[in-house]
Amino acid sequence: MSLLTAEKQTTFRELGIHPALVNALDAQGIRNPFPIQEATIPDAIAGHDILGRGQTGSGKTLAFGLALLNNIYGKKTAPRKPIALVLAPTRELAQQINEVLAPLARAVGHETVVIAGGMPYGKQVNALKKSVSILVATPGRLIDLLEKDELQLDALQIAVLDEADQMADMGFLPAVKQILNQAKKGGQRFLFSATLDRGVDGLVRQYLKEPKTHTVKEIEGTKALADHYVFVMNHNDKVNISNQIASRDGKSIFFVRTKRGADKLATNLSSVGVRVGTLHGGKSQAVRTRTLARFKEQDSAVLVATDVAARGIHVDGIDLVVHFDAPADHKDYLHRSGRTARAGKTGRVVTLATHKEQRAIGGITTRAGVEPWVMAIKPLDEKLVSITGAKEPSGIPLSEEKVAAPAQKQHRGPARKGGKKRRKFGNDERSFKGASSRRKRVR
Repeated sequence: MSLLTAEKQTTFRELGIHPALVNALDAQGIRNPFPIQEATIPDAIAGHDILGRGQTGSGKTLAFGLALLNNIYGKKTAPRKPIALVLAPTRELAQQINEVLAPLARAVGHETVVIAGGMPYGKQVNALKKSVSILVATPGRLIDLLEKDELQLDALQIAVLDEADQMADMGFLPAVKQILNQAKKGGQRFLFSATLDRGVDGLVRQYLKEPKTHTVKEIEGTKALADHYVFVMNHNDKVNISNQIASRDGKSIFFVRTKRGADKLATNLSSVGVRVGTLHGGKSQAVRTRTLARFKEQDSAVLVATDVAARGIHVDGIDLVVHFDAPADHKDYLHRSGRTARAGKTGRVVTLATHKEQRAIGGITTRAGVEPWVMAIKPLDEKLVSITGAKEPSGIPLSEEKVAAPAQKQHRGPARKGGKKRRKFGNDERSFKGASSRRKRVR
């Protein structure tokens, strides 16, 4: 199919979106739908359940968000009885979905609230009392509120599962089923996922009624728009090479497997003068929000993130992704790599590998359908500089006020006398056992 000119592109109005929403989109400079939006919105508006297959960055949020808002236009909400729910695997993703939906919801007379762990509990309860129409929630905190009878889902008209495969990865499927079992029978369901394995296909069979299925191969587009590299190096050179890459101009994100590894890498980078933010489950929600906001605002910025905490990173302009630690599997490789080359932009993906790690990384990229350039790299050699823009860091350590402080261990004091032990939900961090040995050909 040939590309259409801007004049011939489908508009949101032509898809059947309510004029109030079209005007709100137009005010944001959003006038033409992405492929997954154009494919799913007409069926969703017609009342069908939707199964959407698309990579992060394909425009899923507006795909389900616009249909949801269109379909609840003019509906009334009672206290503690929301009429729409969006479930997401992490706080960051829930917040970013809410950032997209909130202004559009207000345009059609509705309000949204984020329901997630690590955020003020009382504020969420008060919002429910004020008849908020749309919940954007993580499964753990939502179940907590359900069990405390702070809300009911028997009036829920639309439920959306976003990044369903990632919720499965994180062990949330029992919680998701518990939530959907309490939802209004016969309500509309949208499920969006990059894959249908790990139990997601079971959710589709159990909770979606004759869904309209739409697949947009954004993963393939991302592969085509991103250049992939495996840098093979001596183990002793990895720190210097990482410092030099992080000193480049532009937005870069470094992926690591563990919270401890993230803090260690961030501390090392700041010690040589690189301004860096860290994102992982050991950080408070306030720190995570500030870190992500700073990363978005700066033209040149470095973010070190664990896999799970980064599920919600939807930031434009990231032109380099670095796998500092090898991903656990090819799906994590694609998810990490999908932070760059988004919405038609180009990007680069670099995996740092020792000689022992090269072979297993080759297996991961093969399963991901990626053919990376594999090359031996030394600190500040010509290939490193030309591909990444690496340069020598200043070597001047940043003072504590210029870099986010590392996560502090949370010491819980003894429970109050007579108080109830709080049930812990929604922990969105886990350990990743990445392959420990990687090897492939060296050019």
